[in-house]
Formats: sequence, C-alpha cells, structure tokens
Amino acid sequence: MPKLDRTLHEASDLAQDISGTYKPVTHEHLAVDAGQTAADLAAIHRDGFVVIPRLLEQATLEQLRMAMAPHLQKQGRNNFEGLKTQRVYSLIAKTLACNPLAEHPRILTLLDRLLMPNYLLSAFQAINILPGESEQLLHCDDSFYPMARPRPAFSVATIWAIDEFTADNGATVVLPGSHAWDGRTPADPDPRMAAVMPAGSVVVFVGTLWHGGGANRSNAPRLAITAQYCEPWARVQENMSLAVPKEIVRQCSPVMQSLLGYSIYPPFMGMVNGQSPLRLLED
Repeated sequence: MPKLDRTLHEASDLAQDISGTYKPVTHEHLAVDAGQTAADLAAIHRDGFVVIPRLLEQATLEQLRMAMAPHLQKQGRNNFEGLKTQRVYSLIAKTLACNPLAEHPRILTLLDRLLMPNYLLSAFQAINILPGESEQLLHCDDSFYPMARPRPAFSVATIWAIDEFTADNGATVVLPGSHAWDGRTPADPDPRMAAVMPAGSVVVFVGTLWHGGGANRSNAPRLAITAQYCEPWARVQENMSLAVPKEIVRQCSPVMQSLLGYSIYPPFMGMVNGQSPLRLLED
C-alpha cells in the first residue's frame, strides 16, 4: 500500500495570503530601464555598492530640507550615533515627505533583485553630520544577524545625499569588495573611498559591506536620509509597527504599507489573529 505524502514541501503549497483577501504588492509596473538596472546590479555584486547620481531635483531637495528642519534638534548619545550628529528616527511618523525616497522606482527595482518578495523597511532616518564630527566606526549594517560570513546580505541600505557629499563634509566611507569578505575586520592596508556625490544622489549598498560616516571637516552640516531594508523573515531595526501610528500608515501607499510590515511573508509570517495585518487598517 503506497505511503501517503503528508509533507509540506514549499511555502507556496499554502495560500499566499491566509486571509484570501489581500494579495502581495508587486512592482512589475515600474518603468525603469533594464540596462540601468543591470549596470547597477553589476556594480553592487562587484563592489558591494553603487552610486546613482542626481535622482532628486533641486525643488525636492529644498522641500526635504524644510520638512527635516523642525526635527533636527537632538545630537547623538555616543560615538556611533555621532556626538556632533543630529538623527531623526522613524521618519514616517514625523513627515510623509521622505516616503518617495524609500519607494523610489530605481531603488525598488534593485531591491526586487537583491531581497525576497515582501521585504521590509528596517530603518528610516535622517542623519545630519555637523562640523567637527569625527569619523564613524566602520561597521556592517546586518552584522547583528548572527550568521557566519561569507554569506549573502540579509539587508540593503540607501543613503540619499540631501546636501552634496564631499570628502571633507562627511561623505560615507566604503570599503569596496568588503561585502565578500569572511569574518575578518578591516585593516589599515584595505582600500577605502568616500562616496562623493552631488546633492540628490544616492549610494546603495548591501548589508555585508564595511562602511561608516566620514568626518566633517567643513564649516557646514551635511544632511542625508537613509532607508534600510531587510529580508521579510528578518527582524527590523526600528519597530515600525509601534513607531508609526495606524492613522499615518493609512495615508501611505500600498507599497509603503507593505514595507512597514502590513504584509505577509508566505505562508503566514506576519499575521495578526490568523489574518493579514492590512485588516488592521480597515475602518
């Protein structure tokens, strides 16, 4: 008598949405040049990062500076945050002006190829490096996931230059190729470079890349906005479910709602009472 197969082989054997109502958000409609995407990905796979210049117009940059100004008050509490660096956490809870950066088509197109579907927004912050700030400690953004290296990255970060990034005002320092290292840490001979870029540009890098904020030796602050993303099964840095009130989430696009965790990683990770968390946004 044949043995019955009672094994769950794939997550796809179950419904994509256990509620049967809400379907995963897709990005097939994004109009991004395939050649650009291929070039960006080639740079990321080779170097661990890519700089994409001038994605934001000057008018948008001015709007972002105005939106950030009321919140740039407190400075960092330690050398990692930066004792002369102003940080604004959970940006969506303060303003929706930065949302277009986190869901920019050029970025989503890359994330779709670097992370699993229904990836999450792990952190969304403004970072304003003031004159006199020292160089940040080198680090990897997903080092808190305790998996031995070498390994694939479990997160991807973007840093948007709201002000021009120069070698003197705190441009992010990256170590090309360090995303492919094993468990070793940076040494003095390892090449490093400043991600110099004009205002409106963005540097995209995987979570295994060694990097750090640069020292600001200029006489003006350097404002940036960073959006970081992680695999849908990984824990996020900022607890968006608690940090962003539901009335604000309701004002966000379906893409942003999914990034904030109002989505399901098949078959049922992220559920609330056996249903899609999107039901929490219903009136």
